Amino acid sequence: MRQVTGFQLALVAVVAGALFAPAAQAVPSFARQTGLACSACHTVFPELTPFGRAFKANGYVLDSLKKVRAVSSTGQQLLSISRLPTISAMMQISYTSLNKRLPDGSTGNPAAPGLSQSGTTGFPQQLSLFYAGRIAPDMGTLTQITYDNASGTIGIDNTDIRFARLLVLPGANTLTYGLDLNNNPTVSDLWNSTPAWGFPYATSNAAVSPLAATEIDGPLAQEVAGLTAYIYYDQSLYAEFGGYRSAPQGQVNELTGQAGPLDGTFSNVIEGIAPYWRVAYQYDWRANSLEVGTYGIDVRMHPGGGLALQGPPNDYNDIAEDFQYQYIGERNILTVAGTHIHQSEDLMASYLNQAAANASGYLTTDQLWASYYYRRRYGGQVQWFSTTGSRDNLLYPATTPGGCDVANNGPYSCGVITSANGSPDTDGMIGQIDYLPWYNVKLALQYTYYNKFNGAGNNYDGLGRNAWDNNTLYFLLWYAF
Repeated sequence: MRQVTGFQLALVAVVAGALFAPAAQAVPSFARQTGLACSACHTVFPELTPFGRAFKANGYVLDSLKKVRAVSSTGQQLLSISRLPTISAMMQISYTSLNKRLPDGSTGNPAAPGLSQSGTTGFPQQLSLFYAGRIAPDMGTLTQITYDNASGTIGIDNTDIRFARLLVLPGANTLTYGLDLNNNPTVSDLWNSTPAWGFPYATSNAAVSPLAATEIDGPLAQEVAGLTAYIYYDQSLYAEFGGYRSAPQGQVNELTGQAGPLDGTFSNVIEGIAPYWRVAYQYDWRANSLEVGTYGIDVRMHPGGGLALQGPPNDYNDIAEDFQYQYIGERNILTVAGTHIHQSEDLMASYLNQAAANASGYLTTDQLWASYYYRRRYGGQVQWFSTTGSRDNLLYPATTPGGCDVANNGPYSCGVITSANGSPDTDGMIGQIDYLPWYNVKLALQYTYYNKFNGAGNNYDGLGRNAWDNNTLYFLLWYAF
């Protein structure tokens, strides 16, 4: 008879409160490993149920597969791996249409008649391969390798490697503790109210993006390596602390031709270690759960990119608050979540190198979204988003840096991703409707509306483009197998 561990018993207890969740876009590797339907861990991928959060916190190791084992003469377990690897794949096929076509970059002159096509086909937009699941008795991973059509290359994507153990305390309370190695701040988080796993879960890589984002909200993704320690007490109190170092991809040291050491030829190099923290509390009752928390990172960074890694660095201090309410019923599922990120900026390095007009500044991001699903197949999301910050006509320039096709046409500005008034202020809404004909296939229609873009609604780039000209219609076929 198979031995059932205390860890497995504790997780099975959680399942009773989570099995009413509908199935959606889970990584099939985990379903193969555990023998559980996607509905145990997910409502809508990658949104987690309470059981999914427990499965992740405990290292992705719960499984029902036959093992290859090795045990020492003293009974120590030296090897325990699945006979079949838990590998899966994911593909995104998309079509993107901008509200107003862009200037043709080949002309270099925004007044010239050339225009881009109105729509972009991604076939595929992304193609990913996952190894997701147990590595050893107390160790598991979610590792993603992705082909992206924008770069035309294959590279490392979100990666989360965990060592975790669970203690059953007096009174049947539980304490999970562990270490997490990852390449994206907040990718280790258990809720969907933080940047790495927050809505929108998929976006077009052919859309026009604003100039500014806080450091914790994307710029550090896949450019760092972090090690954190965490505890998760009784499925309620969660605390995580650690630090990140620069680990850029696709760059080499010009002298050695190797991946390092990092010097001034690399861009945005972290000085020392950037501390990261996360504290959250979750309260569950019947089919409901509510989480409130805080998280943040402090990044001291040298601009590099041809500037020596010396002198005062830029310092970006991000402090955030978040919440997530979740109702998981037999037919209806509702999630409401939000986050507020405030970034205090000491820009001395950029200021001394005339890349910023001010020695300090701030950037604030707010996001509030809700999702609803009926009978596991039909649903959608709506999100309000806003970015505000201090004005700086060098950080947020009115002309395209270096001009547009300077070599052939002179120092013209193509506009579009610029700011005529030096402001990063952007706000708008996203609406999305989804249809899931099968648990592992999703059809989505998403529309992004901008009320303000890079500082204004009308003529934000000084060349006649309006914020709503960047509105985006995005159709997505997303499946995993």
